[in-house]
Amino acid sequence: MSIIEPSFTVGIEEEYLLIDIESRDLAADPPKELMEECQEALPKQVSPEFLRCQIEIGTPVCGSIAEARRELALHRRTIAEKSAKYGLAPLAVSTHPFADWERQQHTDKDRYNELAKSMQVVARRLLICGMHVHVGVEEEDLRIDLFNQLAYFLPHLLALSTSSPFWRGQQTGLKSYRLSVFQELPRTGLPEPFTSAGEYERTVQVLVNAGVIEDATKIWWDLRPSARFPTLEMRVSDVCTRLDDSIAIAALFRCVTRMLYRLRRENQRWRDYARFLINENRWLAQRHGTFGSMIDYGRGESVPFHDLVDELLQLIEDDASHFHCVAAVEHARAIATEGTSADRQIAVYEKAMADGADKQEALVAVVDHLRAETLEGCEI
Repeated sequence: MSIIEPSFTVGIEEEYLLIDIESRDLAADPPKELMEECQEALPKQVSPEFLRCQIEIGTPVCGSIAEARRELALHRRTIAEKSAKYGLAPLAVSTHPFADWERQQHTDKDRYNELAKSMQVVARRLLICGMHVHVGVEEEDLRIDLFNQLAYFLPHLLALSTSSPFWRGQQTGLKSYRLSVFQELPRTGLPEPFTSAGEYERTVQVLVNAGVIEDATKIWWDLRPSARFPTLEMRVSDVCTRLDDSIAIAALFRCVTRMLYRLRRENQRWRDYARFLINENRWLAQRHGTFGSMIDYGRGESVPFHDLVDELLQLIEDDASHFHCVAAVEHARAIATEGTSADRQIAVYEKAMADGADKQEALVAVVDHLRAETLEGCEI
């Protein structure tokens, strides 16, 4: 039993797509000077991603949600300012409304060259972006125990984040098509449960010894114990276009992690459910976002998602107060009621079409909407 409470520090990683401001299409070959300028402005917090049209940022380790919000706003604003000098702009979105993956170039780095070689067309199709949230849990066995229980809540976080309803100019009918693309890779999806940190490490080592992976960074589950930091890394979520949505999800993940720790401290735990059942909720979140229902497995019935958000906020009430982030987590109610980036993108597209735009013009309108919304709330 852990005696010292974990730090529950928080860090946020986001991946953005770079577009050409004039064409609204992706910048398949952005100037290398842009990356250099961003890295100079935000040392050790900006890096290339698999595709050259992407850029990844990571906040410093933050002690509060307010600090994480300030850092994320700074990162978004800085990337936008540096990009504008080259006629480019970032989009905080998980798929571009009309871009074609076949026209993109991957980054020339050993890690990405090996990924392209080993995964072939599956890797080349990865024209997707995600948001990852790290929460500090220093004790290894505690980290694995919380990791096992957190799987239940991953569909809820996904539903609140959805931002990928379009793929290559088509409405997919899903709110998070990103997951459909990503899960073509091996070692993705819901994580397996483990009895201890030792069992997890031994399991990973089987693949390392077989030469299949070099380390645990090649495990791309929706949630994983970080291979680089003493954290739990939540990876299921789409990139949220609005800053406030990103912060709400980060705060929720942090609070749910502490709620589960409190249960353990009181010799209780969240009930285990089969991954088969949790996967059903994951699909419902991917398909409908916040405008659908999920299965409450305690009750054994489908429940409107906004009701589940109300229940979740009650569960973490003490933790939100502890972390002084009540307003941040309460924003989840607004997302559940008003919808996510995916819903707003669809609304912009449908309005443009109803107003007489052709399909391409409507898709361009969605890009313009995304560009503006990416910087919403990022002012100094």
